[in-house]
Amino acid sequence: MIRLDGHDRIEGALREGVIALGNFDGFHAGHQAVVGRAVHHAKDDGRAAIVATFDPHPVRFFKPDVPPFRLTTLDQRQELFAAAGADAMLVLPFDATLAATTAEDFITELLLGRYGAAGVVTGADFVFGKGRGGNVVTLADQARRLGFFTEMVAPVDDAEETVSSSRIRDALRTGDCATATRLLTRPFTVRNIVQHGDKNGRLLGFPTANLDMGQYLRPRYGIYAVTGRLPDGRILKGAANLGIRPSFDPPKLLLEPHFFDFSGDLYGQEIDIAFHAFLREEAKFDGMDALMAQIAADCDQAKALLAYM
Repeated sequence: MIRLDGHDRIEGALREGVIALGNFDGFHAGHQAVVGRAVHHAKDDGRAAIVATFDPHPVRFFKPDVPPFRLTTLDQRQELFAAAGADAMLVLPFDATLAATTAEDFITELLLGRYGAAGVVTGADFVFGKGRGGNVVTLADQARRLGFFTEMVAPVDDAEETVSSSRIRDALRTGDCATATRLLTRPFTVRNIVQHGDKNGRLLGFPTANLDMGQYLRPRYGIYAVTGRLPDGRILKGAANLGIRPSFDPPKLLLEPHFFDFSGDLYGQEIDIAFHAFLREEAKFDGMDALMAQIAADCDQAKALLAYM
């Protein structure tokens, strides 16, 4: 899939495409519905399907000190958009210039002038432009005036309420992996490079692959049943500690998966860790024997939960 820089003019076969416009962090079921409609229109009209996403997230621009909240990286979103049938990902860098762009200029100068959009598909709650001055009504009015088409896709509901990134974040903060997985249509997954750690897991007999959480949302600290995907495509089952490791000094926030029946070297490799079930909260143990016994029990519980995957 092609990755386009929002600063650049779109030319060639991708011009006059259909743009799905939104943040799309997480690319949950509601986001998938928006992109699905854009892909449908593009295929019907013989056009390119382009998914536009903001990076950094507008919240990060306006509130730089807000705690990490991302559900996906750009690379993950690009893969998800490609799997949904899009031809390109358009990354709109959210900076001071974009923040100061009025809704009307966003449509005429960017969507039409720079990107050459023939059509724009958004969710019902999408807002844009300086001071959040534009919405789906603004898009529809300008579409009639300027000759492009637009579609607003209604929210997707599950058994409880509208699917949203906020609901997914709330679920992960409480350790509710089942709800997060249902709304995302896949498990919440952290991707990063395995780094060298303190080797505590190896000394305990449970070696771990240590990952920094970067800008990802911090789910509830504790022990999880996880799966790992390696660069060669292998899927490994395991148990992971997410948190500050209260039994060790100094405190250090890490995601530390231990993979069952695996003895390879993963240092420097980029891997995916998918969260399937929360097992227990982090705890400080009186001694290493008690900690080792608990880790063994955690691994047994994780194995049982992942047995049919």
